[in-house]
Amino acid sequence: QVQLVESGGGLVQAGGSLRLSCAASGRTFSSNAMAWFRQAPGKEREFVAGISWSGKITYYADSVKGRFTISRDNTKNTLYLQMNRLKPEDTAAYYCAVDDSIVVRTTPGAYEYWGQGTQVTVSS
Repeated sequence: QVQLVESGGGLVQAGGSLRLSCAASGRTFSSNAMAWFRQAPGKEREFVAGISWSGKITYYADSVKGRFTISRDNTKNTLYLQMNRLKPEDTAAYYCAVDDSIVVRTTPGAYEYWGQGTQVTVSS
Protein backbone atom coordinates (compact mmCIF):
# COMPACT_ATOMS: atom_id res chain seq x y z
CA GLN A 1 0.00 0.00 0.00
CA VAL A 2 1.36 3.39 -1.02
CA GLN A 3 1.85 5.85 1.79
CA LEU A 4 3.18 9.41 1.80
CA VAL A 5 4.04 10.90 5.18
CA GLU A 6 4.89 14.58 5.52
CA SER A 7 6.83 16.05 8.43
CA GLY A 8 8.60 19.24 9.39
CA GLY A 9 5.70 21.64 9.71
CA GLY A 10 5.23 23.92 12.68
CA LEU A 11 4.94 27.48 13.96
CA VAL A 12 7.57 29.98 12.87
CA GLN A 13 7.92 33.74 12.86
CA ALA A 14 7.86 35.71 9.65
CA GLY A 15 11.29 35.64 8.04
CA GLY A 16 12.08 32.23 9.46
CA SER A 17 12.66 28.90 7.76
CA LEU A 18 11.25 25.39 7.77
CA ARG A 19 12.14 22.22 5.90
CA LEU A 20 9.37 19.82 4.99
CA SER A 21 9.97 16.17 4.19
CA CYS A 22 7.75 13.61 2.52
CA ALA A 23 8.69 9.97 2.93
CA ALA A 24 7.14 7.55 0.48
CA SER A 25 6.62 3.86 1.09
CA GLY A 26 4.88 0.99 -0.64
CA ARG A 27 6.60 1.54 -3.97
CA THR A 28 9.43 3.56 -5.41
CA PHE A 29 8.71 6.82 -7.19
CA SER A 30 12.04 7.40 -8.88
CA SER A 31 10.27 7.59 -12.26
CA ASN A 32 7.51 9.94 -11.16
CA ALA A 33 7.12 13.68 -10.93
CA MET A 34 6.40 14.89 -7.41
CA ALA A 35 5.08 18.14 -6.03
CA TRP A 36 4.06 20.16 -3.01
CA PHE A 37 0.65 21.77 -2.75
CA ARG A 38 -0.86 23.85 0.02
CA GLN A 39 -4.31 24.71 1.18
CA ALA A 40 -5.32 27.52 3.51
CA PRO A 41 -8.72 27.53 5.26
CA GLY A 42 -11.47 28.56 2.88
CA LYS A 43 -9.20 28.42 -0.15
CA GLU A 44 -8.57 25.93 -2.90
CA ARG A 45 -5.56 23.67 -2.91
CA GLU A 46 -2.78 25.36 -4.86
CA PHE A 47 0.44 24.25 -6.49
CA VAL A 48 3.59 25.33 -4.67
CA ALA A 49 6.49 23.51 -6.33
CA GLY A 50 7.13 20.48 -8.51
CA ILE A 51 10.11 18.40 -9.52
CA SER A 52 10.72 15.99 -12.36
CA TRP A 53 11.60 12.35 -11.83
CA SER A 54 15.32 13.07 -12.19
CA GLY A 55 15.29 16.15 -10.02
CA LYS A 56 16.80 18.21 -12.81
CA ILE A 57 13.66 20.20 -13.65
CA THR A 58 11.78 22.21 -11.06
CA TYR A 59 8.80 24.55 -11.16
CA TYR A 60 7.58 27.06 -8.61
CA ALA A 61 4.52 29.16 -8.04
CA ASP A 62 5.32 32.83 -8.48
CA SER A 63 4.43 33.46 -4.85
CA VAL A 64 7.27 31.25 -3.57
CA LYS A 65 9.87 31.62 -6.30
CA GLY A 66 13.24 32.61 -4.85
CA ARG A 67 12.21 31.63 -1.31
CA PHE A 68 11.35 27.90 -1.55
CA THR A 69 13.47 25.07 -2.94
CA ILE A 70 12.13 21.64 -3.86
CA SER A 71 14.43 18.64 -4.00
CA ARG A 72 14.27 14.86 -3.89
CA ASP A 73 16.43 11.94 -2.92
CA ASN A 74 15.40 8.94 -4.99
CA THR A 75 17.65 6.64 -2.97
CA LYS A 76 15.54 7.46 0.07
CA ASN A 77 12.23 7.81 -1.77
CA THR A 78 11.88 11.20 -0.11
CA LEU A 79 10.77 14.65 -1.25
CA TYR A 80 11.81 17.89 0.43
CA LEU A 81 10.73 21.52 0.52
CA GLN A 82 13.10 24.09 1.99
CA MET A 83 11.12 27.20 2.86
CA ASN A 84 13.02 30.41 3.63
CA ARG A 85 11.90 33.99 4.33
CA LEU A 86 8.48 32.71 5.30
CA LYS A 87 5.53 35.10 5.24
CA PRO A 88 2.19 34.99 7.09
CA GLU A 89 0.49 34.32 3.73
CA ASP A 90 2.44 31.04 3.53
CA THR A 91 0.30 29.71 6.38
CA ALA A 92 -1.47 26.57 5.17
CA ALA A 93 -1.55 22.81 5.30
CA TYR A 94 1.16 21.51 2.99
CA TYR A 95 0.70 18.28 1.05
CA CYS A 96 3.10 16.23 -1.00
CA ALA A 97 1.81 14.46 -4.07
CA VAL A 98 3.03 11.96 -6.64
CA ASP A 99 2.02 11.96 -10.30
CA ASP A 100 2.02 8.90 -12.51
CA SER A 101 3.53 11.17 -15.15
CA ILE A 102 7.24 11.88 -15.48
CA VAL A 103 6.56 15.56 -16.13
CA VAL A 104 5.46 18.12 -13.58
CA ARG A 105 1.85 19.23 -13.71
CA THR A 106 0.33 21.98 -11.61
CA THR A 107 -3.27 20.85 -11.21
CA PRO A 108 -4.17 18.80 -8.13
CA GLY A 109 -6.40 16.48 -10.13
CA ALA A 110 -3.41 15.19 -12.06
CA TYR A 111 -1.82 13.64 -8.98
CA GLU A 112 -2.42 10.06 -8.03
CA TYR A 113 -1.10 9.85 -4.48
CA TRP A 114 -1.33 12.31 -1.58
CA GLY A 115 0.02 12.64 1.91
CA GLN A 116 -2.07 13.59 4.91
CA GLY A 117 -0.60 17.09 5.14
CA THR A 118 1.53 19.02 7.61
CA GLN A 119 0.53 22.39 9.04
CA VAL A 120 2.74 25.43 8.56
CA THR A 121 1.85 28.55 10.52
CA VAL A 122 3.77 31.78 10.09
CA SER A 123 3.20 34.49 12.66
CA SER A 124 3.68 38.16 11.91
